[in-house]
Amino acid sequence: MELKIVAIQKPEEINLILGQSHFIQTVEDIHEALVGAVPGIQFGLAFCEASGPALVRWSGTDDELTERARTSMRELGTGHAFLVLLRNAYPINVLPPIRAVREVCHIYCATANPVQVIVAETEQGRGILGVIDGLHTQGIETEHDIAERKALLRRFGYKL
Repeated sequence: MELKIVAIQKPEEINLILGQSHFIQTVEDIHEALVGAVPGIQFGLAFCEASGPALVRWSGTDDELTERARTSMRELGTGHAFLVLLRNAYPINVLPPIRAVREVCHIYCATANPVQVIVAETEQGRGILGVIDGLHTQGIETEHDIAERKALLRRFGYKL
């Protein structure tokens, strides 16, 4: 077995969701879940098929994000994994409908942070062992940090 680290390449402002699913129907069902969750959503979606022709299956509403998702998943090459890249939308708004997709087994991360995927490769194929989501923890929040966190959530409309 060989371990690899694969970074997901994306612009800083783009959010991503990386997960695992189990069936070729994943692409169509996640696409439908996304467009049903946020009107006018901009996204790219790619899925690594794990049998048959073992292709990167894809869909999306934004050409740039769709190409980035396809390229990232081709590089990752891990069976039954999917990647959603989101522009002007947040994972918090689409995670419940994605989780409700019958084929979705697991969400590894949902973030705008830099992401590195820890991949194991054997003679059979590749699989995701885990992810590095963002940066190493720098400390413990202060009272000032707490006030800023609460203000941010209210500014985004997530809390009253």
